[in-house]
Amino acid sequence: MGKFRSILAIPELRNKILITLLFLAVYRVGYSIPLPFVDQSLMNRNVGQGGPLGDILGYVSLFSGGDLSNATLFGLGIMPYISASIIFQLLGAVYPPLEKLQKEGESGRKKINNYTRWATVVICFFQAFMYVQFIMQPSSRGGQGFALTQPIDYNVGYYWITMVLMMTTGTMFLMWMGEQIDEYGIGNGISLIIMAGIVARIPAATASLLFENGKFKESIFTLGGGSSQDISFEKLVVLMLLFVIVVVAVIAITKAQRRIPTQSAKHVRGRKVFGGTRQFLPLKVNQAGVMPVIFASSLLILPYFIFNFISSATEWSWALALKELFERQGWAYTVLFVVMIYIFCYFWTAIIFNPKDVANNLKDFGSFIPGYRPGKRTSEYLEKVMMRITYVGAAFLAIIAVIPTLITSTMDVRQEVASFYGGTGLLIVVSVALDLVQKINSHLVMRNYPGLTED
Repeated sequence: MGKFRSILAIPELRNKILITLLFLAVYRVGYSIPLPFVDQSLMNRNVGQGGPLGDILGYVSLFSGGDLSNATLFGLGIMPYISASIIFQLLGAVYPPLEKLQKEGESGRKKINNYTRWATVVICFFQAFMYVQFIMQPSSRGGQGFALTQPIDYNVGYYWITMVLMMTTGTMFLMWMGEQIDEYGIGNGISLIIMAGIVARIPAATASLLFENGKFKESIFTLGGGSSQDISFEKLVVLMLLFVIVVVAVIAITKAQRRIPTQSAKHVRGRKVFGGTRQFLPLKVNQAGVMPVIFASSLLILPYFIFNFISSATEWSWALALKELFERQGWAYTVLFVVMIYIFCYFWTAIIFNPKDVANNLKDFGSFIPGYRPGKRTSEYLEKVMMRITYVGAAFLAIIAVIPTLITSTMDVRQEVASFYGGTGLLIVVSVALDLVQKINSHLVMRNYPGLTED
């Protein structure tokens, strides 16, 4: 309580937290606003009540901050903006004009941000068009659209334009809110929006695990439970212990560093000696963060829709077999998932960490790594170290990413419950929470208050 009072005692920090909470509350309101012309009950029956398609849409929504299982204003979430940001970050490494803009400082950053916003609009229109086309497909139960309240031939152009514009506007509003949180609130706005969407799913997932028809499941109070779909007492205990272990492991690997010793050169001025101090260059084990899992997950979702379209339009057996392979998410899917995580982990680390630039910066500041000459030798050493620790970080990401699938298959737990025991959602929540604590700590320490992590 004392530390909480310290936070409230700082007017600037208190106002930043209140502004952040206000924007997140607005996000939660928009999250529940349905699109017009959509029968939510029909949509929920066709998509939201489980099944492979519902699991896929729910998984996409998990790390986008949106809700594709129910057609809402913020259905696309913030993922189009993240996709546009990733595209420009990758282009900045291979396209010289963008690389030049990145080195221009604040003015270059503003230009890239403007390009990113326009690219977000284009991506939103494309994704909203695909999604609206999907929910306007004729249902197998009759001539109605998949979730529309009117017949499919009733002014369909007006439906299409209205829903596409609303979903695009919703994503652009989320992007604006994220920027306002960055400027006036505390923490990274985009990450906080995604985290709020993930955390908001916990009550519903917990209720589906423990309750049935408004009552506690009787199998919880018995050893062994009932059918394979019931949650027994020992299974509940195992899930709780596993959750704690995974969270501790995620925190440990997120903060893990390889500290490279560096030493500054000595300078003699008159009778005084300057420099010669020994410091450390921290290299994060999980340098790529959660991006490799997001990349791999996004790419492995596309084959399901592609092969589903091919198999429905033709009678090719191979397309149906591949569609079922990605639908079941069996061992072949898991192996491919792990391989792609490794590939993207090395790829993303190579994008954001340049050993040559780090070696040149050390040389410019008069520092060096003992035993290695400044320049090329230092760059080669840093690259070798980063390759090794990235292998460990990629292995950790792969293990965390496949834990939900293992829990679902071995313990007969629903996907929306198992997703909180690993994967993208847990990594995002932990990393954003650690970043938020660090920024609050900086405000407290700067004003001579004890930090949140201090005794």
